[in-house]
Amino acid sequence: MNNTPPGLRLLRPPTVIGQFHTLFFGSVRMFFLGVLGFAVYGNEALHFSCDPDRRELNLFCYNQFRPITPQVFWALQLVTVLVPGAVFHLYAACKNIDQEEILERPIYTVFYIISVLLRIILEIIAFWLQSHLFGFQVHSLYTCDASSLEKAFNVTKCMVPEHFEKTIFLSAMYTFTVITILLCIAEILEILFRRLGYLNNQ
Repeated sequence: MNNTPPGLRLLRPPTVIGQFHTLFFGSVRMFFLGVLGFAVYGNEALHFSCDPDRRELNLFCYNQFRPITPQVFWALQLVTVLVPGAVFHLYAACKNIDQEEILERPIYTVFYIISVLLRIILEIIAFWLQSHLFGFQVHSLYTCDASSLEKAFNVTKCMVPEHFEKTIFLSAMYTFTVITILLCIAEILEILFRRLGYLNNQ
């Protein structure tokens, strides 16, 4: 007999992999972004240096170097990827659909699989955007085209602080995205196998 309170059963993913994915998503990834991300990227704008005597040049080149700050991008990624699952679980809570019903009723199973597929698509899009915005490696020097600021500046070299730590952090975030995609695929397979098992037991 399941002694789990009904409210928790409604909000909990119907698969073991889904529950692990939620734990992984909510703890390890958030820890990396909130704690280590701030430590690595928190003061990047202050230490990014092109010309110590020209603050406007430093700001101009930093905005060119970072069209969007990594912390903001990854925070948006986490929130966006959570939306499909959150919408499904909100719907399930409103309709009083428990874990067993999600696997027993085809319409709920299909909706849940669609929410997982949407998470996969959003993670792939985030991976592509991250690769275009930040690349896979942070170099110690950044070449800034500052000619639009002042013709006298033209092209200048800028020092990127803690470039090695940033490269490691980038690799970790790419790895988290890949792991999340693999967990989503595994969750879909678990749902299908459990659905087949339920049909065979009828």
